[in-house]
Amino acid sequence: MDPLLLRGMTQPRTRRDVFRLAGLSAAGLALAACGVQGQKQAPPKPDAVKDFWSKQKKNGKVVFANWPEYMPPDQAPLKKFQQATGISYEYKEVIQENAEFFGKSEPVLRAGQSLGYDIVVMTNGVQLQKMIQLGYVVPLDHSQLPNFAANAGEKYKQRSYDPGNQYTVPYTSGITGIAYNTDHVKEDITSIKALFDPKYKGRIGMMSDAQEIGNFGMFALGIDPEKSTQADWEKAGELLKKQRDDGLVRKYYDQSYIDAVSKGDVWVTMAWSGDVFQRQLAGEPVKFVVPEEGGTIWTDNMLIPKGAANPVDALMLMDYLYQPAVAAELEEYIQFISPVPAVKDILQQKAATLKGEDKETLETMVGSPLIFPSEADYAKLRSYRTLTTAEEQIFNRVFQSITQA
Repeated sequence: MDPLLLRGMTQPRTRRDVFRLAGLSAAGLALAACGVQGQKQAPPKPDAVKDFWSKQKKNGKVVFANWPEYMPPDQAPLKKFQQATGISYEYKEVIQENAEFFGKSEPVLRAGQSLGYDIVVMTNGVQLQKMIQLGYVVPLDHSQLPNFAANAGEKYKQRSYDPGNQYTVPYTSGITGIAYNTDHVKEDITSIKALFDPKYKGRIGMMSDAQEIGNFGMFALGIDPEKSTQADWEKAGELLKKQRDDGLVRKYYDQSYIDAVSKGDVWVTMAWSGDVFQRQLAGEPVKFVVPEEGGTIWTDNMLIPKGAANPVDALMLMDYLYQPAVAAELEEYIQFISPVPAVKDILQQKAATLKGEDKETLETMVGSPLIFPSEADYAKLRSYRTLTTAEEQIFNRVFQSITQA
């Protein structure tokens, strides 16, 4: 079996701080707000985009800034890109958290200086939205992204935070749903109502992130978070406040929720798909479900920051990663949700060539709805609400008042 796959499936990994996806922690908001004085930009005009790209050329180099553990340790996909194109690369794992990265980058970009990166990976949420609104992201030339057009799933071409993929293309995605400990919960959980069920009093875990918990409060009320209003937030806030005041919640967790549900400290909890998949591979008694009322899909996106020295080379690498064979190689290691549907068939074909435990392990990955969600699950998934600066403050007030009380 490919040693990268074996490592990815068996070695415990300290993943990035996913629980701060939206950057709505108090520290994240403070960092994100520092020095943000730019003016919001109008949508790019097609002629201006065409004019910009007509002046760019291939330089033979690209600098890629990403989160830790989002590339096989031997960087084989990047080495193959270099061999195929003659473009050398630098790969830097410098992004630990959206708000922190934005807080450091914004003054540099506002001053008209380059970050020194040609590709940056950011999660959809407040900081990515600000990057786009303040004109810090280069509009993409889709005529140079044929692999994206041919191989990206349609769901990844219709993201509410970037309609038409004007500025970003997905790198990988994950789901926020419900996990439960099957040693303590014998019935199948299918509804978000389980998080509000008195029979689990004191054994329920909720997330501390404002947008995560806000989404689930709205799902419980039948509200689509992407289309929600302030009145909806207030209603969801009241429901979540009652859940807290009734003593149902054991704790508001960051990433430590996964240890709590695995050990049985909590029996039912909000959860991220990638974490649960890793624990399932380790044989721990946890099950994941997208509740019938809905779950959240988040996406880490590739973008080209303003002032990038090598935008054409960056586009070439972004498009290269959308070749199905390359995307499959990444997926074996990352183990989140690939934006390239053909990856499933490629991994399935590889599994057919293996034997014993190696075959079983890869088949587990291919058959997991945490890695390859069903169409029914996708239909229930929503993203975060796109917030203006004023709305962000209100949203944060409503939901952080619950988790930080």
